[in-house]
Amino acid sequence: MSYNLITILGPTAVGKTRLGALLANRFNGEIISADSRQVYIGMDIGTGKDLGDYTVNGKTVPFHLVDVIEPGEEFNLFMFNKLFYELFDEITSRRRIPFLVGGTGLYLHSILKGYELNEINFNQERFNKLERLELPELAGLLRKLNPALHNTTDLLIKERVIRAIMITESQNEVKPAGKTKINSLVIGIKLKRDEIKRRITERLKQRLQNGMIDEVKKLVDQGVSYERLDLFGLEYKFIGKHLRGDLSYNDMFQKLNSAIHDFAKRQMTWFRKMEREGIQIEWIDGPDYEAAQKIILQKHFS
Repeated sequence: MSYNLITILGPTAVGKTRLGALLANRFNGEIISADSRQVYIGMDIGTGKDLGDYTVNGKTVPFHLVDVIEPGEEFNLFMFNKLFYELFDEITSRRRIPFLVGGTGLYLHSILKGYELNEINFNQERFNKLERLELPELAGLLRKLNPALHNTTDLLIKERVIRAIMITESQNEVKPAGKTKINSLVIGIKLKRDEIKRRITERLKQRLQNGMIDEVKKLVDQGVSYERLDLFGLEYKFIGKHLRGDLSYNDMFQKLNSAIHDFAKRQMTWFRKMEREGIQIEWIDGPDYEAAQKIILQKHFS
């Protein structure tokens, strides 16, 4: 089977970025990030934007879709797809291998299943019609459109639910004419749940010690609203609540830690759904470079 993309996926805190960089360095590749928050400039610690992970043997492995938009601007599935296919064509034209690396299930799924997406005009008649509905009605409509919804935080904020509905309504899993057909070798990183929880908690402590609260405060000082921070979820949502006095430090830590654990479980649910749909994922235990390299040599270059 001929592959034209290598995908590295897995839940948060399993070491996807570093493994992706090592493999891209080994196989003359470039990384396209599939992370819905690392696209934002200035959101570094909270999104796990560990740029040092891309340095291998003193050289930086080329990476894309990190730091491309300001936090006050909108980034969505349509924009991700548009940029992905542009980058895919650029990378392959240089006779290099594109590596799609990340954990945002919907972004990964849209590429691996070849969504056709239409650009959405969010401020027209459809938005106004949906806005007249109550939040429970909107949540029910979104669940009907997308029964496998992986991010339940989408159902808590009315504007976000409306946007998710409009994105889902605009997509049709049919390859549009003229778009490169993607056939990806997919490698998944898995760890035991207790190990993922341990890593998440340890990583959260380190990020808080390394200035994550100051990062969020700086965003607020730059004009990012607390409502906007809520939309980013997880670190930005809970630290925002702490900064505006709604949560003590200890409550913020406990609630955030628990929310990240839940997020990792939802990611795995999303990946299992992908497998049920026929996407073959070659699972490895932890970010095992030798195991991943062996899979690529056997399947991509055979």
